[in-house]
Amino acid sequence: MKHTLSVLVEDEAGVLTRIAGLFARRGFNIESLAVGPAEQNGISRITMVVPGDDRVIEQLTKQLYKLINVLKVQDITETPCVERELMLLKVNATSSTRSEIVELAQIFRARVVDVAEDSLTLEVVGDPGKMVAIVQVLQKFGLREVARTGKIALTRESGVNTELLKSLEAAKV
Repeated sequence: MKHTLSVLVEDEAGVLTRIAGLFARRGFNIESLAVGPAEQNGISRITMVVPGDDRVIEQLTKQLYKLINVLKVQDITETPCVERELMLLKVNATSSTRSEIVELAQIFRARVVDVAEDSLTLEVVGDPGKMVAIVQVLQKFGLREVARTGKIALTRESGVNTELLKSLEAAKV
């Protein structure tokens, strides 16, 4: 199972290296990693997606707390969250396929950010499932380049689980 960890750390040189080293020494992979300033000066939030069962994640959490600059570790996998990723996608586009690509981009609320003679570059923001879906749809045109950020996530203060709401809506149909 994939777990999403939200880690608050002191914003100091070498913190990310120590965290990555901890994972490497134990043979664990980090599938997605996003780092940026948090709500307080001098604090950064690291959001990472890590494969493993609950026991492995509990062990990793304990190890993370042993690192001096780590302030807080949360496994937010089962917590209602807002999750987003950013992706830039360069797609082959001929004069005959350009309008179809733009129409598909609009369905996914993607923006065209660069137009060239034989390609379009799209900016897509959304949950990780949306990223997979748009890549699958545009694959037939030929993907030249893809750049994706890691997943970022914040817990929902409202406690509303949108995945639960989506499943309830789907059950009605």
